[in-house]
Amino acid sequence: MKLLFTIFNGIKIVQYNIYIIFLILFLLASIFLMSGCFVQKRRKHLKIQAVQDPITKGISMTAFAQQYEKMVLQSPPFTYTMVFMNMKGFKWINEKFGSEIGDQILFDLYHILETHVYTHEFLCRNNSDCFFLCLKEHEPNKIRQRLTDMIKNINTFSKKTENDYSFYLGAYLIDDLTINARIAQDRSRIACYQKENVNYCYFYEEKLTGQLDREYELNQIFETSLNNHEFILYFQPKIKLSDNSIAGLEALVRWQHPIKGMITPQVFIPLFEKNDKICQLDLFVFEQVCQYLNECQKKQKTMYPISVNLSRAHFKRPYFLDAFSQIKRKYDIPDRWIEFEFTEYTFFDKEQRKTVKKAIEEMHQSGFLCSLDDFGVGFSALALLKDFDVDCIKLDREFFIDIENSKAQTIISGFISIAKELGIKAVAEGIETVDQIAILKQCGCEIVQGYYFASPMPLDQLEVWLENFKPHSL
Repeated sequence: MKLLFTIFNGIKIVQYNIYIIFLILFLLASIFLMSGCFVQKRRKHLKIQAVQDPITKGISMTAFAQQYEKMVLQSPPFTYTMVFMNMKGFKWINEKFGSEIGDQILFDLYHILETHVYTHEFLCRNNSDCFFLCLKEHEPNKIRQRLTDMIKNINTFSKKTENDYSFYLGAYLIDDLTINARIAQDRSRIACYQKENVNYCYFYEEKLTGQLDREYELNQIFETSLNNHEFILYFQPKIKLSDNSIAGLEALVRWQHPIKGMITPQVFIPLFEKNDKICQLDLFVFEQVCQYLNECQKKQKTMYPISVNLSRAHFKRPYFLDAFSQIKRKYDIPDRWIEFEFTEYTFFDKEQRKTVKKAIEEMHQSGFLCSLDDFGVGFSALALLKDFDVDCIKLDREFFIDIENSKAQTIISGFISIAKELGIKAVAEGIETVDQIAILKQCGCEIVQGYYFASPMPLDQLEVWLENFKPHSL
């Protein structure tokens, strides 16, 4: 009996072990099957991801490149054109309405554009708010017209943000079939970034690549030049017409490179406005101005109010004024001796106007004055005077090129009269002739600036000029 019991227990243990083994095998088989399904599903997902854009559900950049090889590279040169569309202000849309609405807008944009794409043409979203279209066209005017129709359709269909959409447009007429899709896309992008006008398509030219190479080189040497003080301060005096005395100075900047020589502001200012470098440069110039004023105080030299240029790029940064105020305190500069100059273009972005208005208030609280440069060329110049508490307007030099024109004189007189009524100083810049000065006196202009009295000059020349300057009657 005891033996039977032992045998029975042994059988139970074997059965139990077999059960455990089968259970383990079943779990392993299940895991293997699940892994296989997961891998297959993952491969399918990656395959879809490789050919489909996750936001627009249209073709991806990879699939776009494949289409390019199949269609464009199998066609004669100048059959296709690569178009780049960069939506203006999309970042603001994302910030105001959220990324979900932003993604929906991109989805809508893609599918509206898709309705304008013919057989054997294709498009894709690049990243964020950029689209590439490969159109079977080679005539620039026809391409521009098609893009205009697309944008009109977009603004008719989509009203989610209650704003019309605008785009920066560039195109490359594909003449070189040895290049791949990426290079063709780069060329269309290069064409787009050369201009600032929206909703107008610019076309790629070979010389643009050389220009980009030069811009890249200047960007690369910027930091070194800044640290080596190769950016030099220049000053141009402002003159009171009432007694022909010095009303103040404007601080300007020149780039004196040891190898490249003098690089003009027309070359580097627009370039650095495309990135954060202009903000660094403005701060550098500002500190140089503060050092000069501090030295004048210590040596008891005659001090003159100085205006410095402030790029609109600063207004995109919260609390940007703190850095300027800190430098002002560091050099113990009295209030109202430094004036910030910014252009009308600073106010063109409606969403930025609140920021600018607040910044002007903070400038006054921090002891700065502010001036509106190139006044009168914008579409809303007078409205700016109503809405923004500026201390000075600088009338754009365009008004004085044909100053003998009676209409020009009427406009100038009108601007100056309005400024006086509002307690705002008016400065005429770009003045070069005695006739201009005589007419400006008749118009009631208080202050002028220009080559008639002095061209911009470095500090050592300025000090000689100031010593020799004698007010004279005209």
